[in-house]
Amino acid sequence: MTARPLRIVRLANFVAPASGGLRTALRELGKGYRAAGHEPVLIVPGARYTDTDTEQGRVVTLPGPLLPGTGGYRVLTDRRRVAALLTDLAPDRLEVSDRTTLRWTGRWARRARVPAVMVSHETTDGVLRTWGLSENLSRRAADALNTRTAHGYARVVCTTEYAEREFVRIGARNVVRAPLGVDLVERHPALRDPQLRARHARGGEALLVLCSRLSVEKRPGTALDALETLVRRGRPAVLVVAGDGPLRPRLEQRARERGLPVTFLGHLCDRSALGALQATADLALAPGPAETFGLAALEAMACGTPVVASASSALPEVIGSAGASAADRGAAFADAVELLLDRPEPERRAAARARAERFGWDAAVRAFLAAHDAPVPHGTGTPRALPEGVA
Repeated sequence: MTARPLRIVRLANFVAPASGGLRTALRELGKGYRAAGHEPVLIVPGARYTDTDTEQGRVVTLPGPLLPGTGGYRVLTDRRRVAALLTDLAPDRLEVSDRTTLRWTGRWARRARVPAVMVSHETTDGVLRTWGLSENLSRRAADALNTRTAHGYARVVCTTEYAEREFVRIGARNVVRAPLGVDLVERHPALRDPQLRARHARGGEALLVLCSRLSVEKRPGTALDALETLVRRGRPAVLVVAGDGPLRPRLEQRARERGLPVTFLGHLCDRSALGALQATADLALAPGPAETFGLAALEAMACGTPVVASASSALPEVIGSAGASAADRGAAFADAVELLLDRPEPERRAAARARAERFGWDAAVRAFLAAHDAPVPHGTGTPRALPEGVA
């Protein structure tokens, strides 16, 4: 293992001003790399060229077109400009967070003799299924794409055993596991706000929260299905949605037409406001079936709020017995909501916080640096114990 500080250049697409999990992961990992003495540089698409020094290191935005119907996502399409910037930066390591439009960077890295890592932030076959492909077609397409990815990079980083499975299926031998994390100081049960609760729910109502991008692959409609089922059963409940995306107009229209008690807050730029909402809710819903980790769900648990997650995702592996999983149907989610609400509140909130405390960002940074064969100087923090199946 090399002993000198490294310039770790990171590339990511699909990072919008209103995006959540990926933006959080990039920021926290960059901060950790910098604290460990390395030089992180992040390249993302934007409306125009910028080059700024931030808490996560240097951040360069290159002009990239908006993708129609995605609610603000941009992509890096000018390969020559990206390649020229990479050549100019002369990275010691390359870290790529997009297995589709940026997969070509693996070839650039091989020619430049730069060790490159691809981070799997979603399962390919899971995303394809959410877009309507059959299980057979999505698996075949995913296997082909993942085979090229595994061959194109020195290592593939998966955040959970769930995310690793599709690479194990094709026999990839260069896959490593590295969990993501949560800020256990920024997200805490003490953020709970009785006045905020009174604003959204009456005394006997369960306050449910969905913190998600409102796009097809996240299946936000399942949260509305669950709420409608609960209301029909006579279980008093309301839903607050924090997030934006292309499905928001359709979801708002549906809530109006069916008289559902849903409040749409849009994207919350104020992270303290989002933390207060997560801490104040009784339960958080995470219906995305293709999630390979689920940072928003983990943040809610750090706030002491249990999570009901899609059984098709990686989240059951992350939340353990501190939450509940459900099939991808509104009635199943409603069943899981009622199961959790029937537990004594102090017990369920303590269990959620205790589970989240096993996922500190310090451990995540160390695991990602290990994937890069990058040194971690002494004194950068002690990693927390990792949950079963994630180490």
